[in-house]
Amino acid sequence: MSEPLLLIEDMPSLQMVYQAVLRKAGFSVNCAGTAADGLRQFKSDRPNVVLLDLKLPDRCGLDLMAEMLEMVSETRVIVITANGSINKAVEAMRGGAFEFLVKPFDETRLISVIENAIDLSRVPSVGEVGEVEDGLFQGFIGTSPVMQEVYSKISSISRSMATVFISGESGTGKEVCAQAVHDTSTRASGPFVPLNCGAIPSDLLESEVFGHLKGSFTGAIADKMGAAGAADGGTLFLDEICEMDMNLQTKLLRFLQTSTIQPVGSVSARKVNVRIICATNRDPYEEVKNGRLREDLFYRLHVIPIHLPPLRERGDDVLEIAEYMLKVYAGEEGRTFERLDAEVKSLFRKLPWPGNVRQLLNTLRNVVVLNDGECVTTTMLPLEILHLSEAIAGGGVGLSGQVLQARENGQVSQLDDLIGLPLADIERMVIEETIQRNGGSITKAARVLDVSPSTLYRKREAWH
Repeated sequence: MSEPLLLIEDMPSLQMVYQAVLRKAGFSVNCAGTAADGLRQFKSDRPNVVLLDLKLPDRCGLDLMAEMLEMVSETRVIVITANGSINKAVEAMRGGAFEFLVKPFDETRLISVIENAIDLSRVPSVGEVGEVEDGLFQGFIGTSPVMQEVYSKISSISRSMATVFISGESGTGKEVCAQAVHDTSTRASGPFVPLNCGAIPSDLLESEVFGHLKGSFTGAIADKMGAAGAADGGTLFLDEICEMDMNLQTKLLRFLQTSTIQPVGSVSARKVNVRIICATNRDPYEEVKNGRLREDLFYRLHVIPIHLPPLRERGDDVLEIAEYMLKVYAGEEGRTFERLDAEVKSLFRKLPWPGNVRQLLNTLRNVVVLNDGECVTTTMLPLEILHLSEAIAGGGVGLSGQVLQARENGQVSQLDDLIGLPLADIERMVIEETIQRNGGSITKAARVLDVSPSTLYRKREAWH
């Protein structure tokens, strides 16, 4: 290494062991046995990476770490703690530590963590950040300032092995982000293995993550390699991490600490080289607070956080995405669409898009499949989107009323619009039109539809 690491450890025997392991791995190491000596060397050498034992004879390691980070905030501090002091490690992560090691740990784990810290201490300059051409970046579309920050962070961690924690509302593109992190990393040639923790029954999740041996449980008719094994040499993406069973969270924590996997039914473990990326659409701090996510696991995973903003906070990105994907879908479906009309553009800018990018894409696909023309107009939009516009307008006839009137006047074919729509959308469309044709009377509409008025009141309350 061109510059030495700083190791602050008060036990001479451990200091010698760590130093020998690190020098064997090619690192240059300076050592200190007390907080005072460590701080003096830190001020003198300004190392990018510090290996710090939290239990020192002359001062609390947490206080020393805080002082070092106050002096040089970019310092990567790796804290060492005893097995019974995990709360101290969590407190250190909250205070800005890069990572923590729980004694005893093996050489592979120690070297891996230090390599990650060194990689991240070499953040690329602005000129090295990936280019955004025509509003496209690694599967993302949009040039808003908030997304530029996301692109910059993805580019800056391209050489790192550190765990990435992606948060954001449903439909914001968390898997796209995970794939982008993988594709821009040094592991791009390795496998990218996604696993949705919320889509797999809890009793099968351990087998899906770590694999199993034939006969290890009822239905295990053959050996199975789990996602962690399949991702060896690449990236494992754990989506909806907050849905993971607490028992499996413990095993995942062990996996992160040791880089070993043990399939269900196996008596031995094996090493794997996997980078972890995880994601959630929940507030992870609330999940930790409510006991649904282990605190020590969260701080182990939450090394590099990336938050994806909702579509409503991305400005004109909604139009960039819509116009780009409109042409893509038109090409796939053999349609002639080229653009959105001014009214649709205005509406798209104002909508809250609760389903984010996924909802926008579904809307565009619906329009392209059920219509054709050069320009997308409001009469082509699904009622779900038109009702959203009514909610913004604060009620009244709104766009959906105008569209229903157009359909009633024969300007738009109702039957063509129904084909391909989900049953729930068709039900909503029929109910709303029936109510409108009966002068807004719920009672009369209920009589026509042969249901009770309370049913219609309940459905409309749920919709609005």
